[in-house]
Amino acid sequence: MMIRILMLLLVAMLAVLQYRLWVGEGSLADLYRLKQDIAQQKEQLLQMQRRNQALQAEVDDLKNGLEAIEERARNDLGMVREGEIFYQIIEPRKPDQ
Repeated sequence: MMIRILMLLLVAMLAVLQYRLWVGEGSLADLYRLKQDIAQQKEQLLQMQRRNQALQAEVDDLKNGLEAIEERARNDLGMVREGEIFYQIIEPRKPDQ
């Protein structure tokens, strides 16, 4: 009788441990999901690092070169040099149908 109780107790403990291994917190499925989250965050970090490098290069260019400042002024603000003539071409609107 004592051996049967001990066996039932061991089987119950095995079932609980198997449940935690496959389904519960810290399970293999949970581990797989966490690995996917880590991979996704690493990809986001890599994209942000590339963006930061591009922004840093632009900042350095703006600090050190007048060409970059002039390019920004021409493209963003529509500025022209003295003696230059600015032509603006406006496309005709298409009639509404």
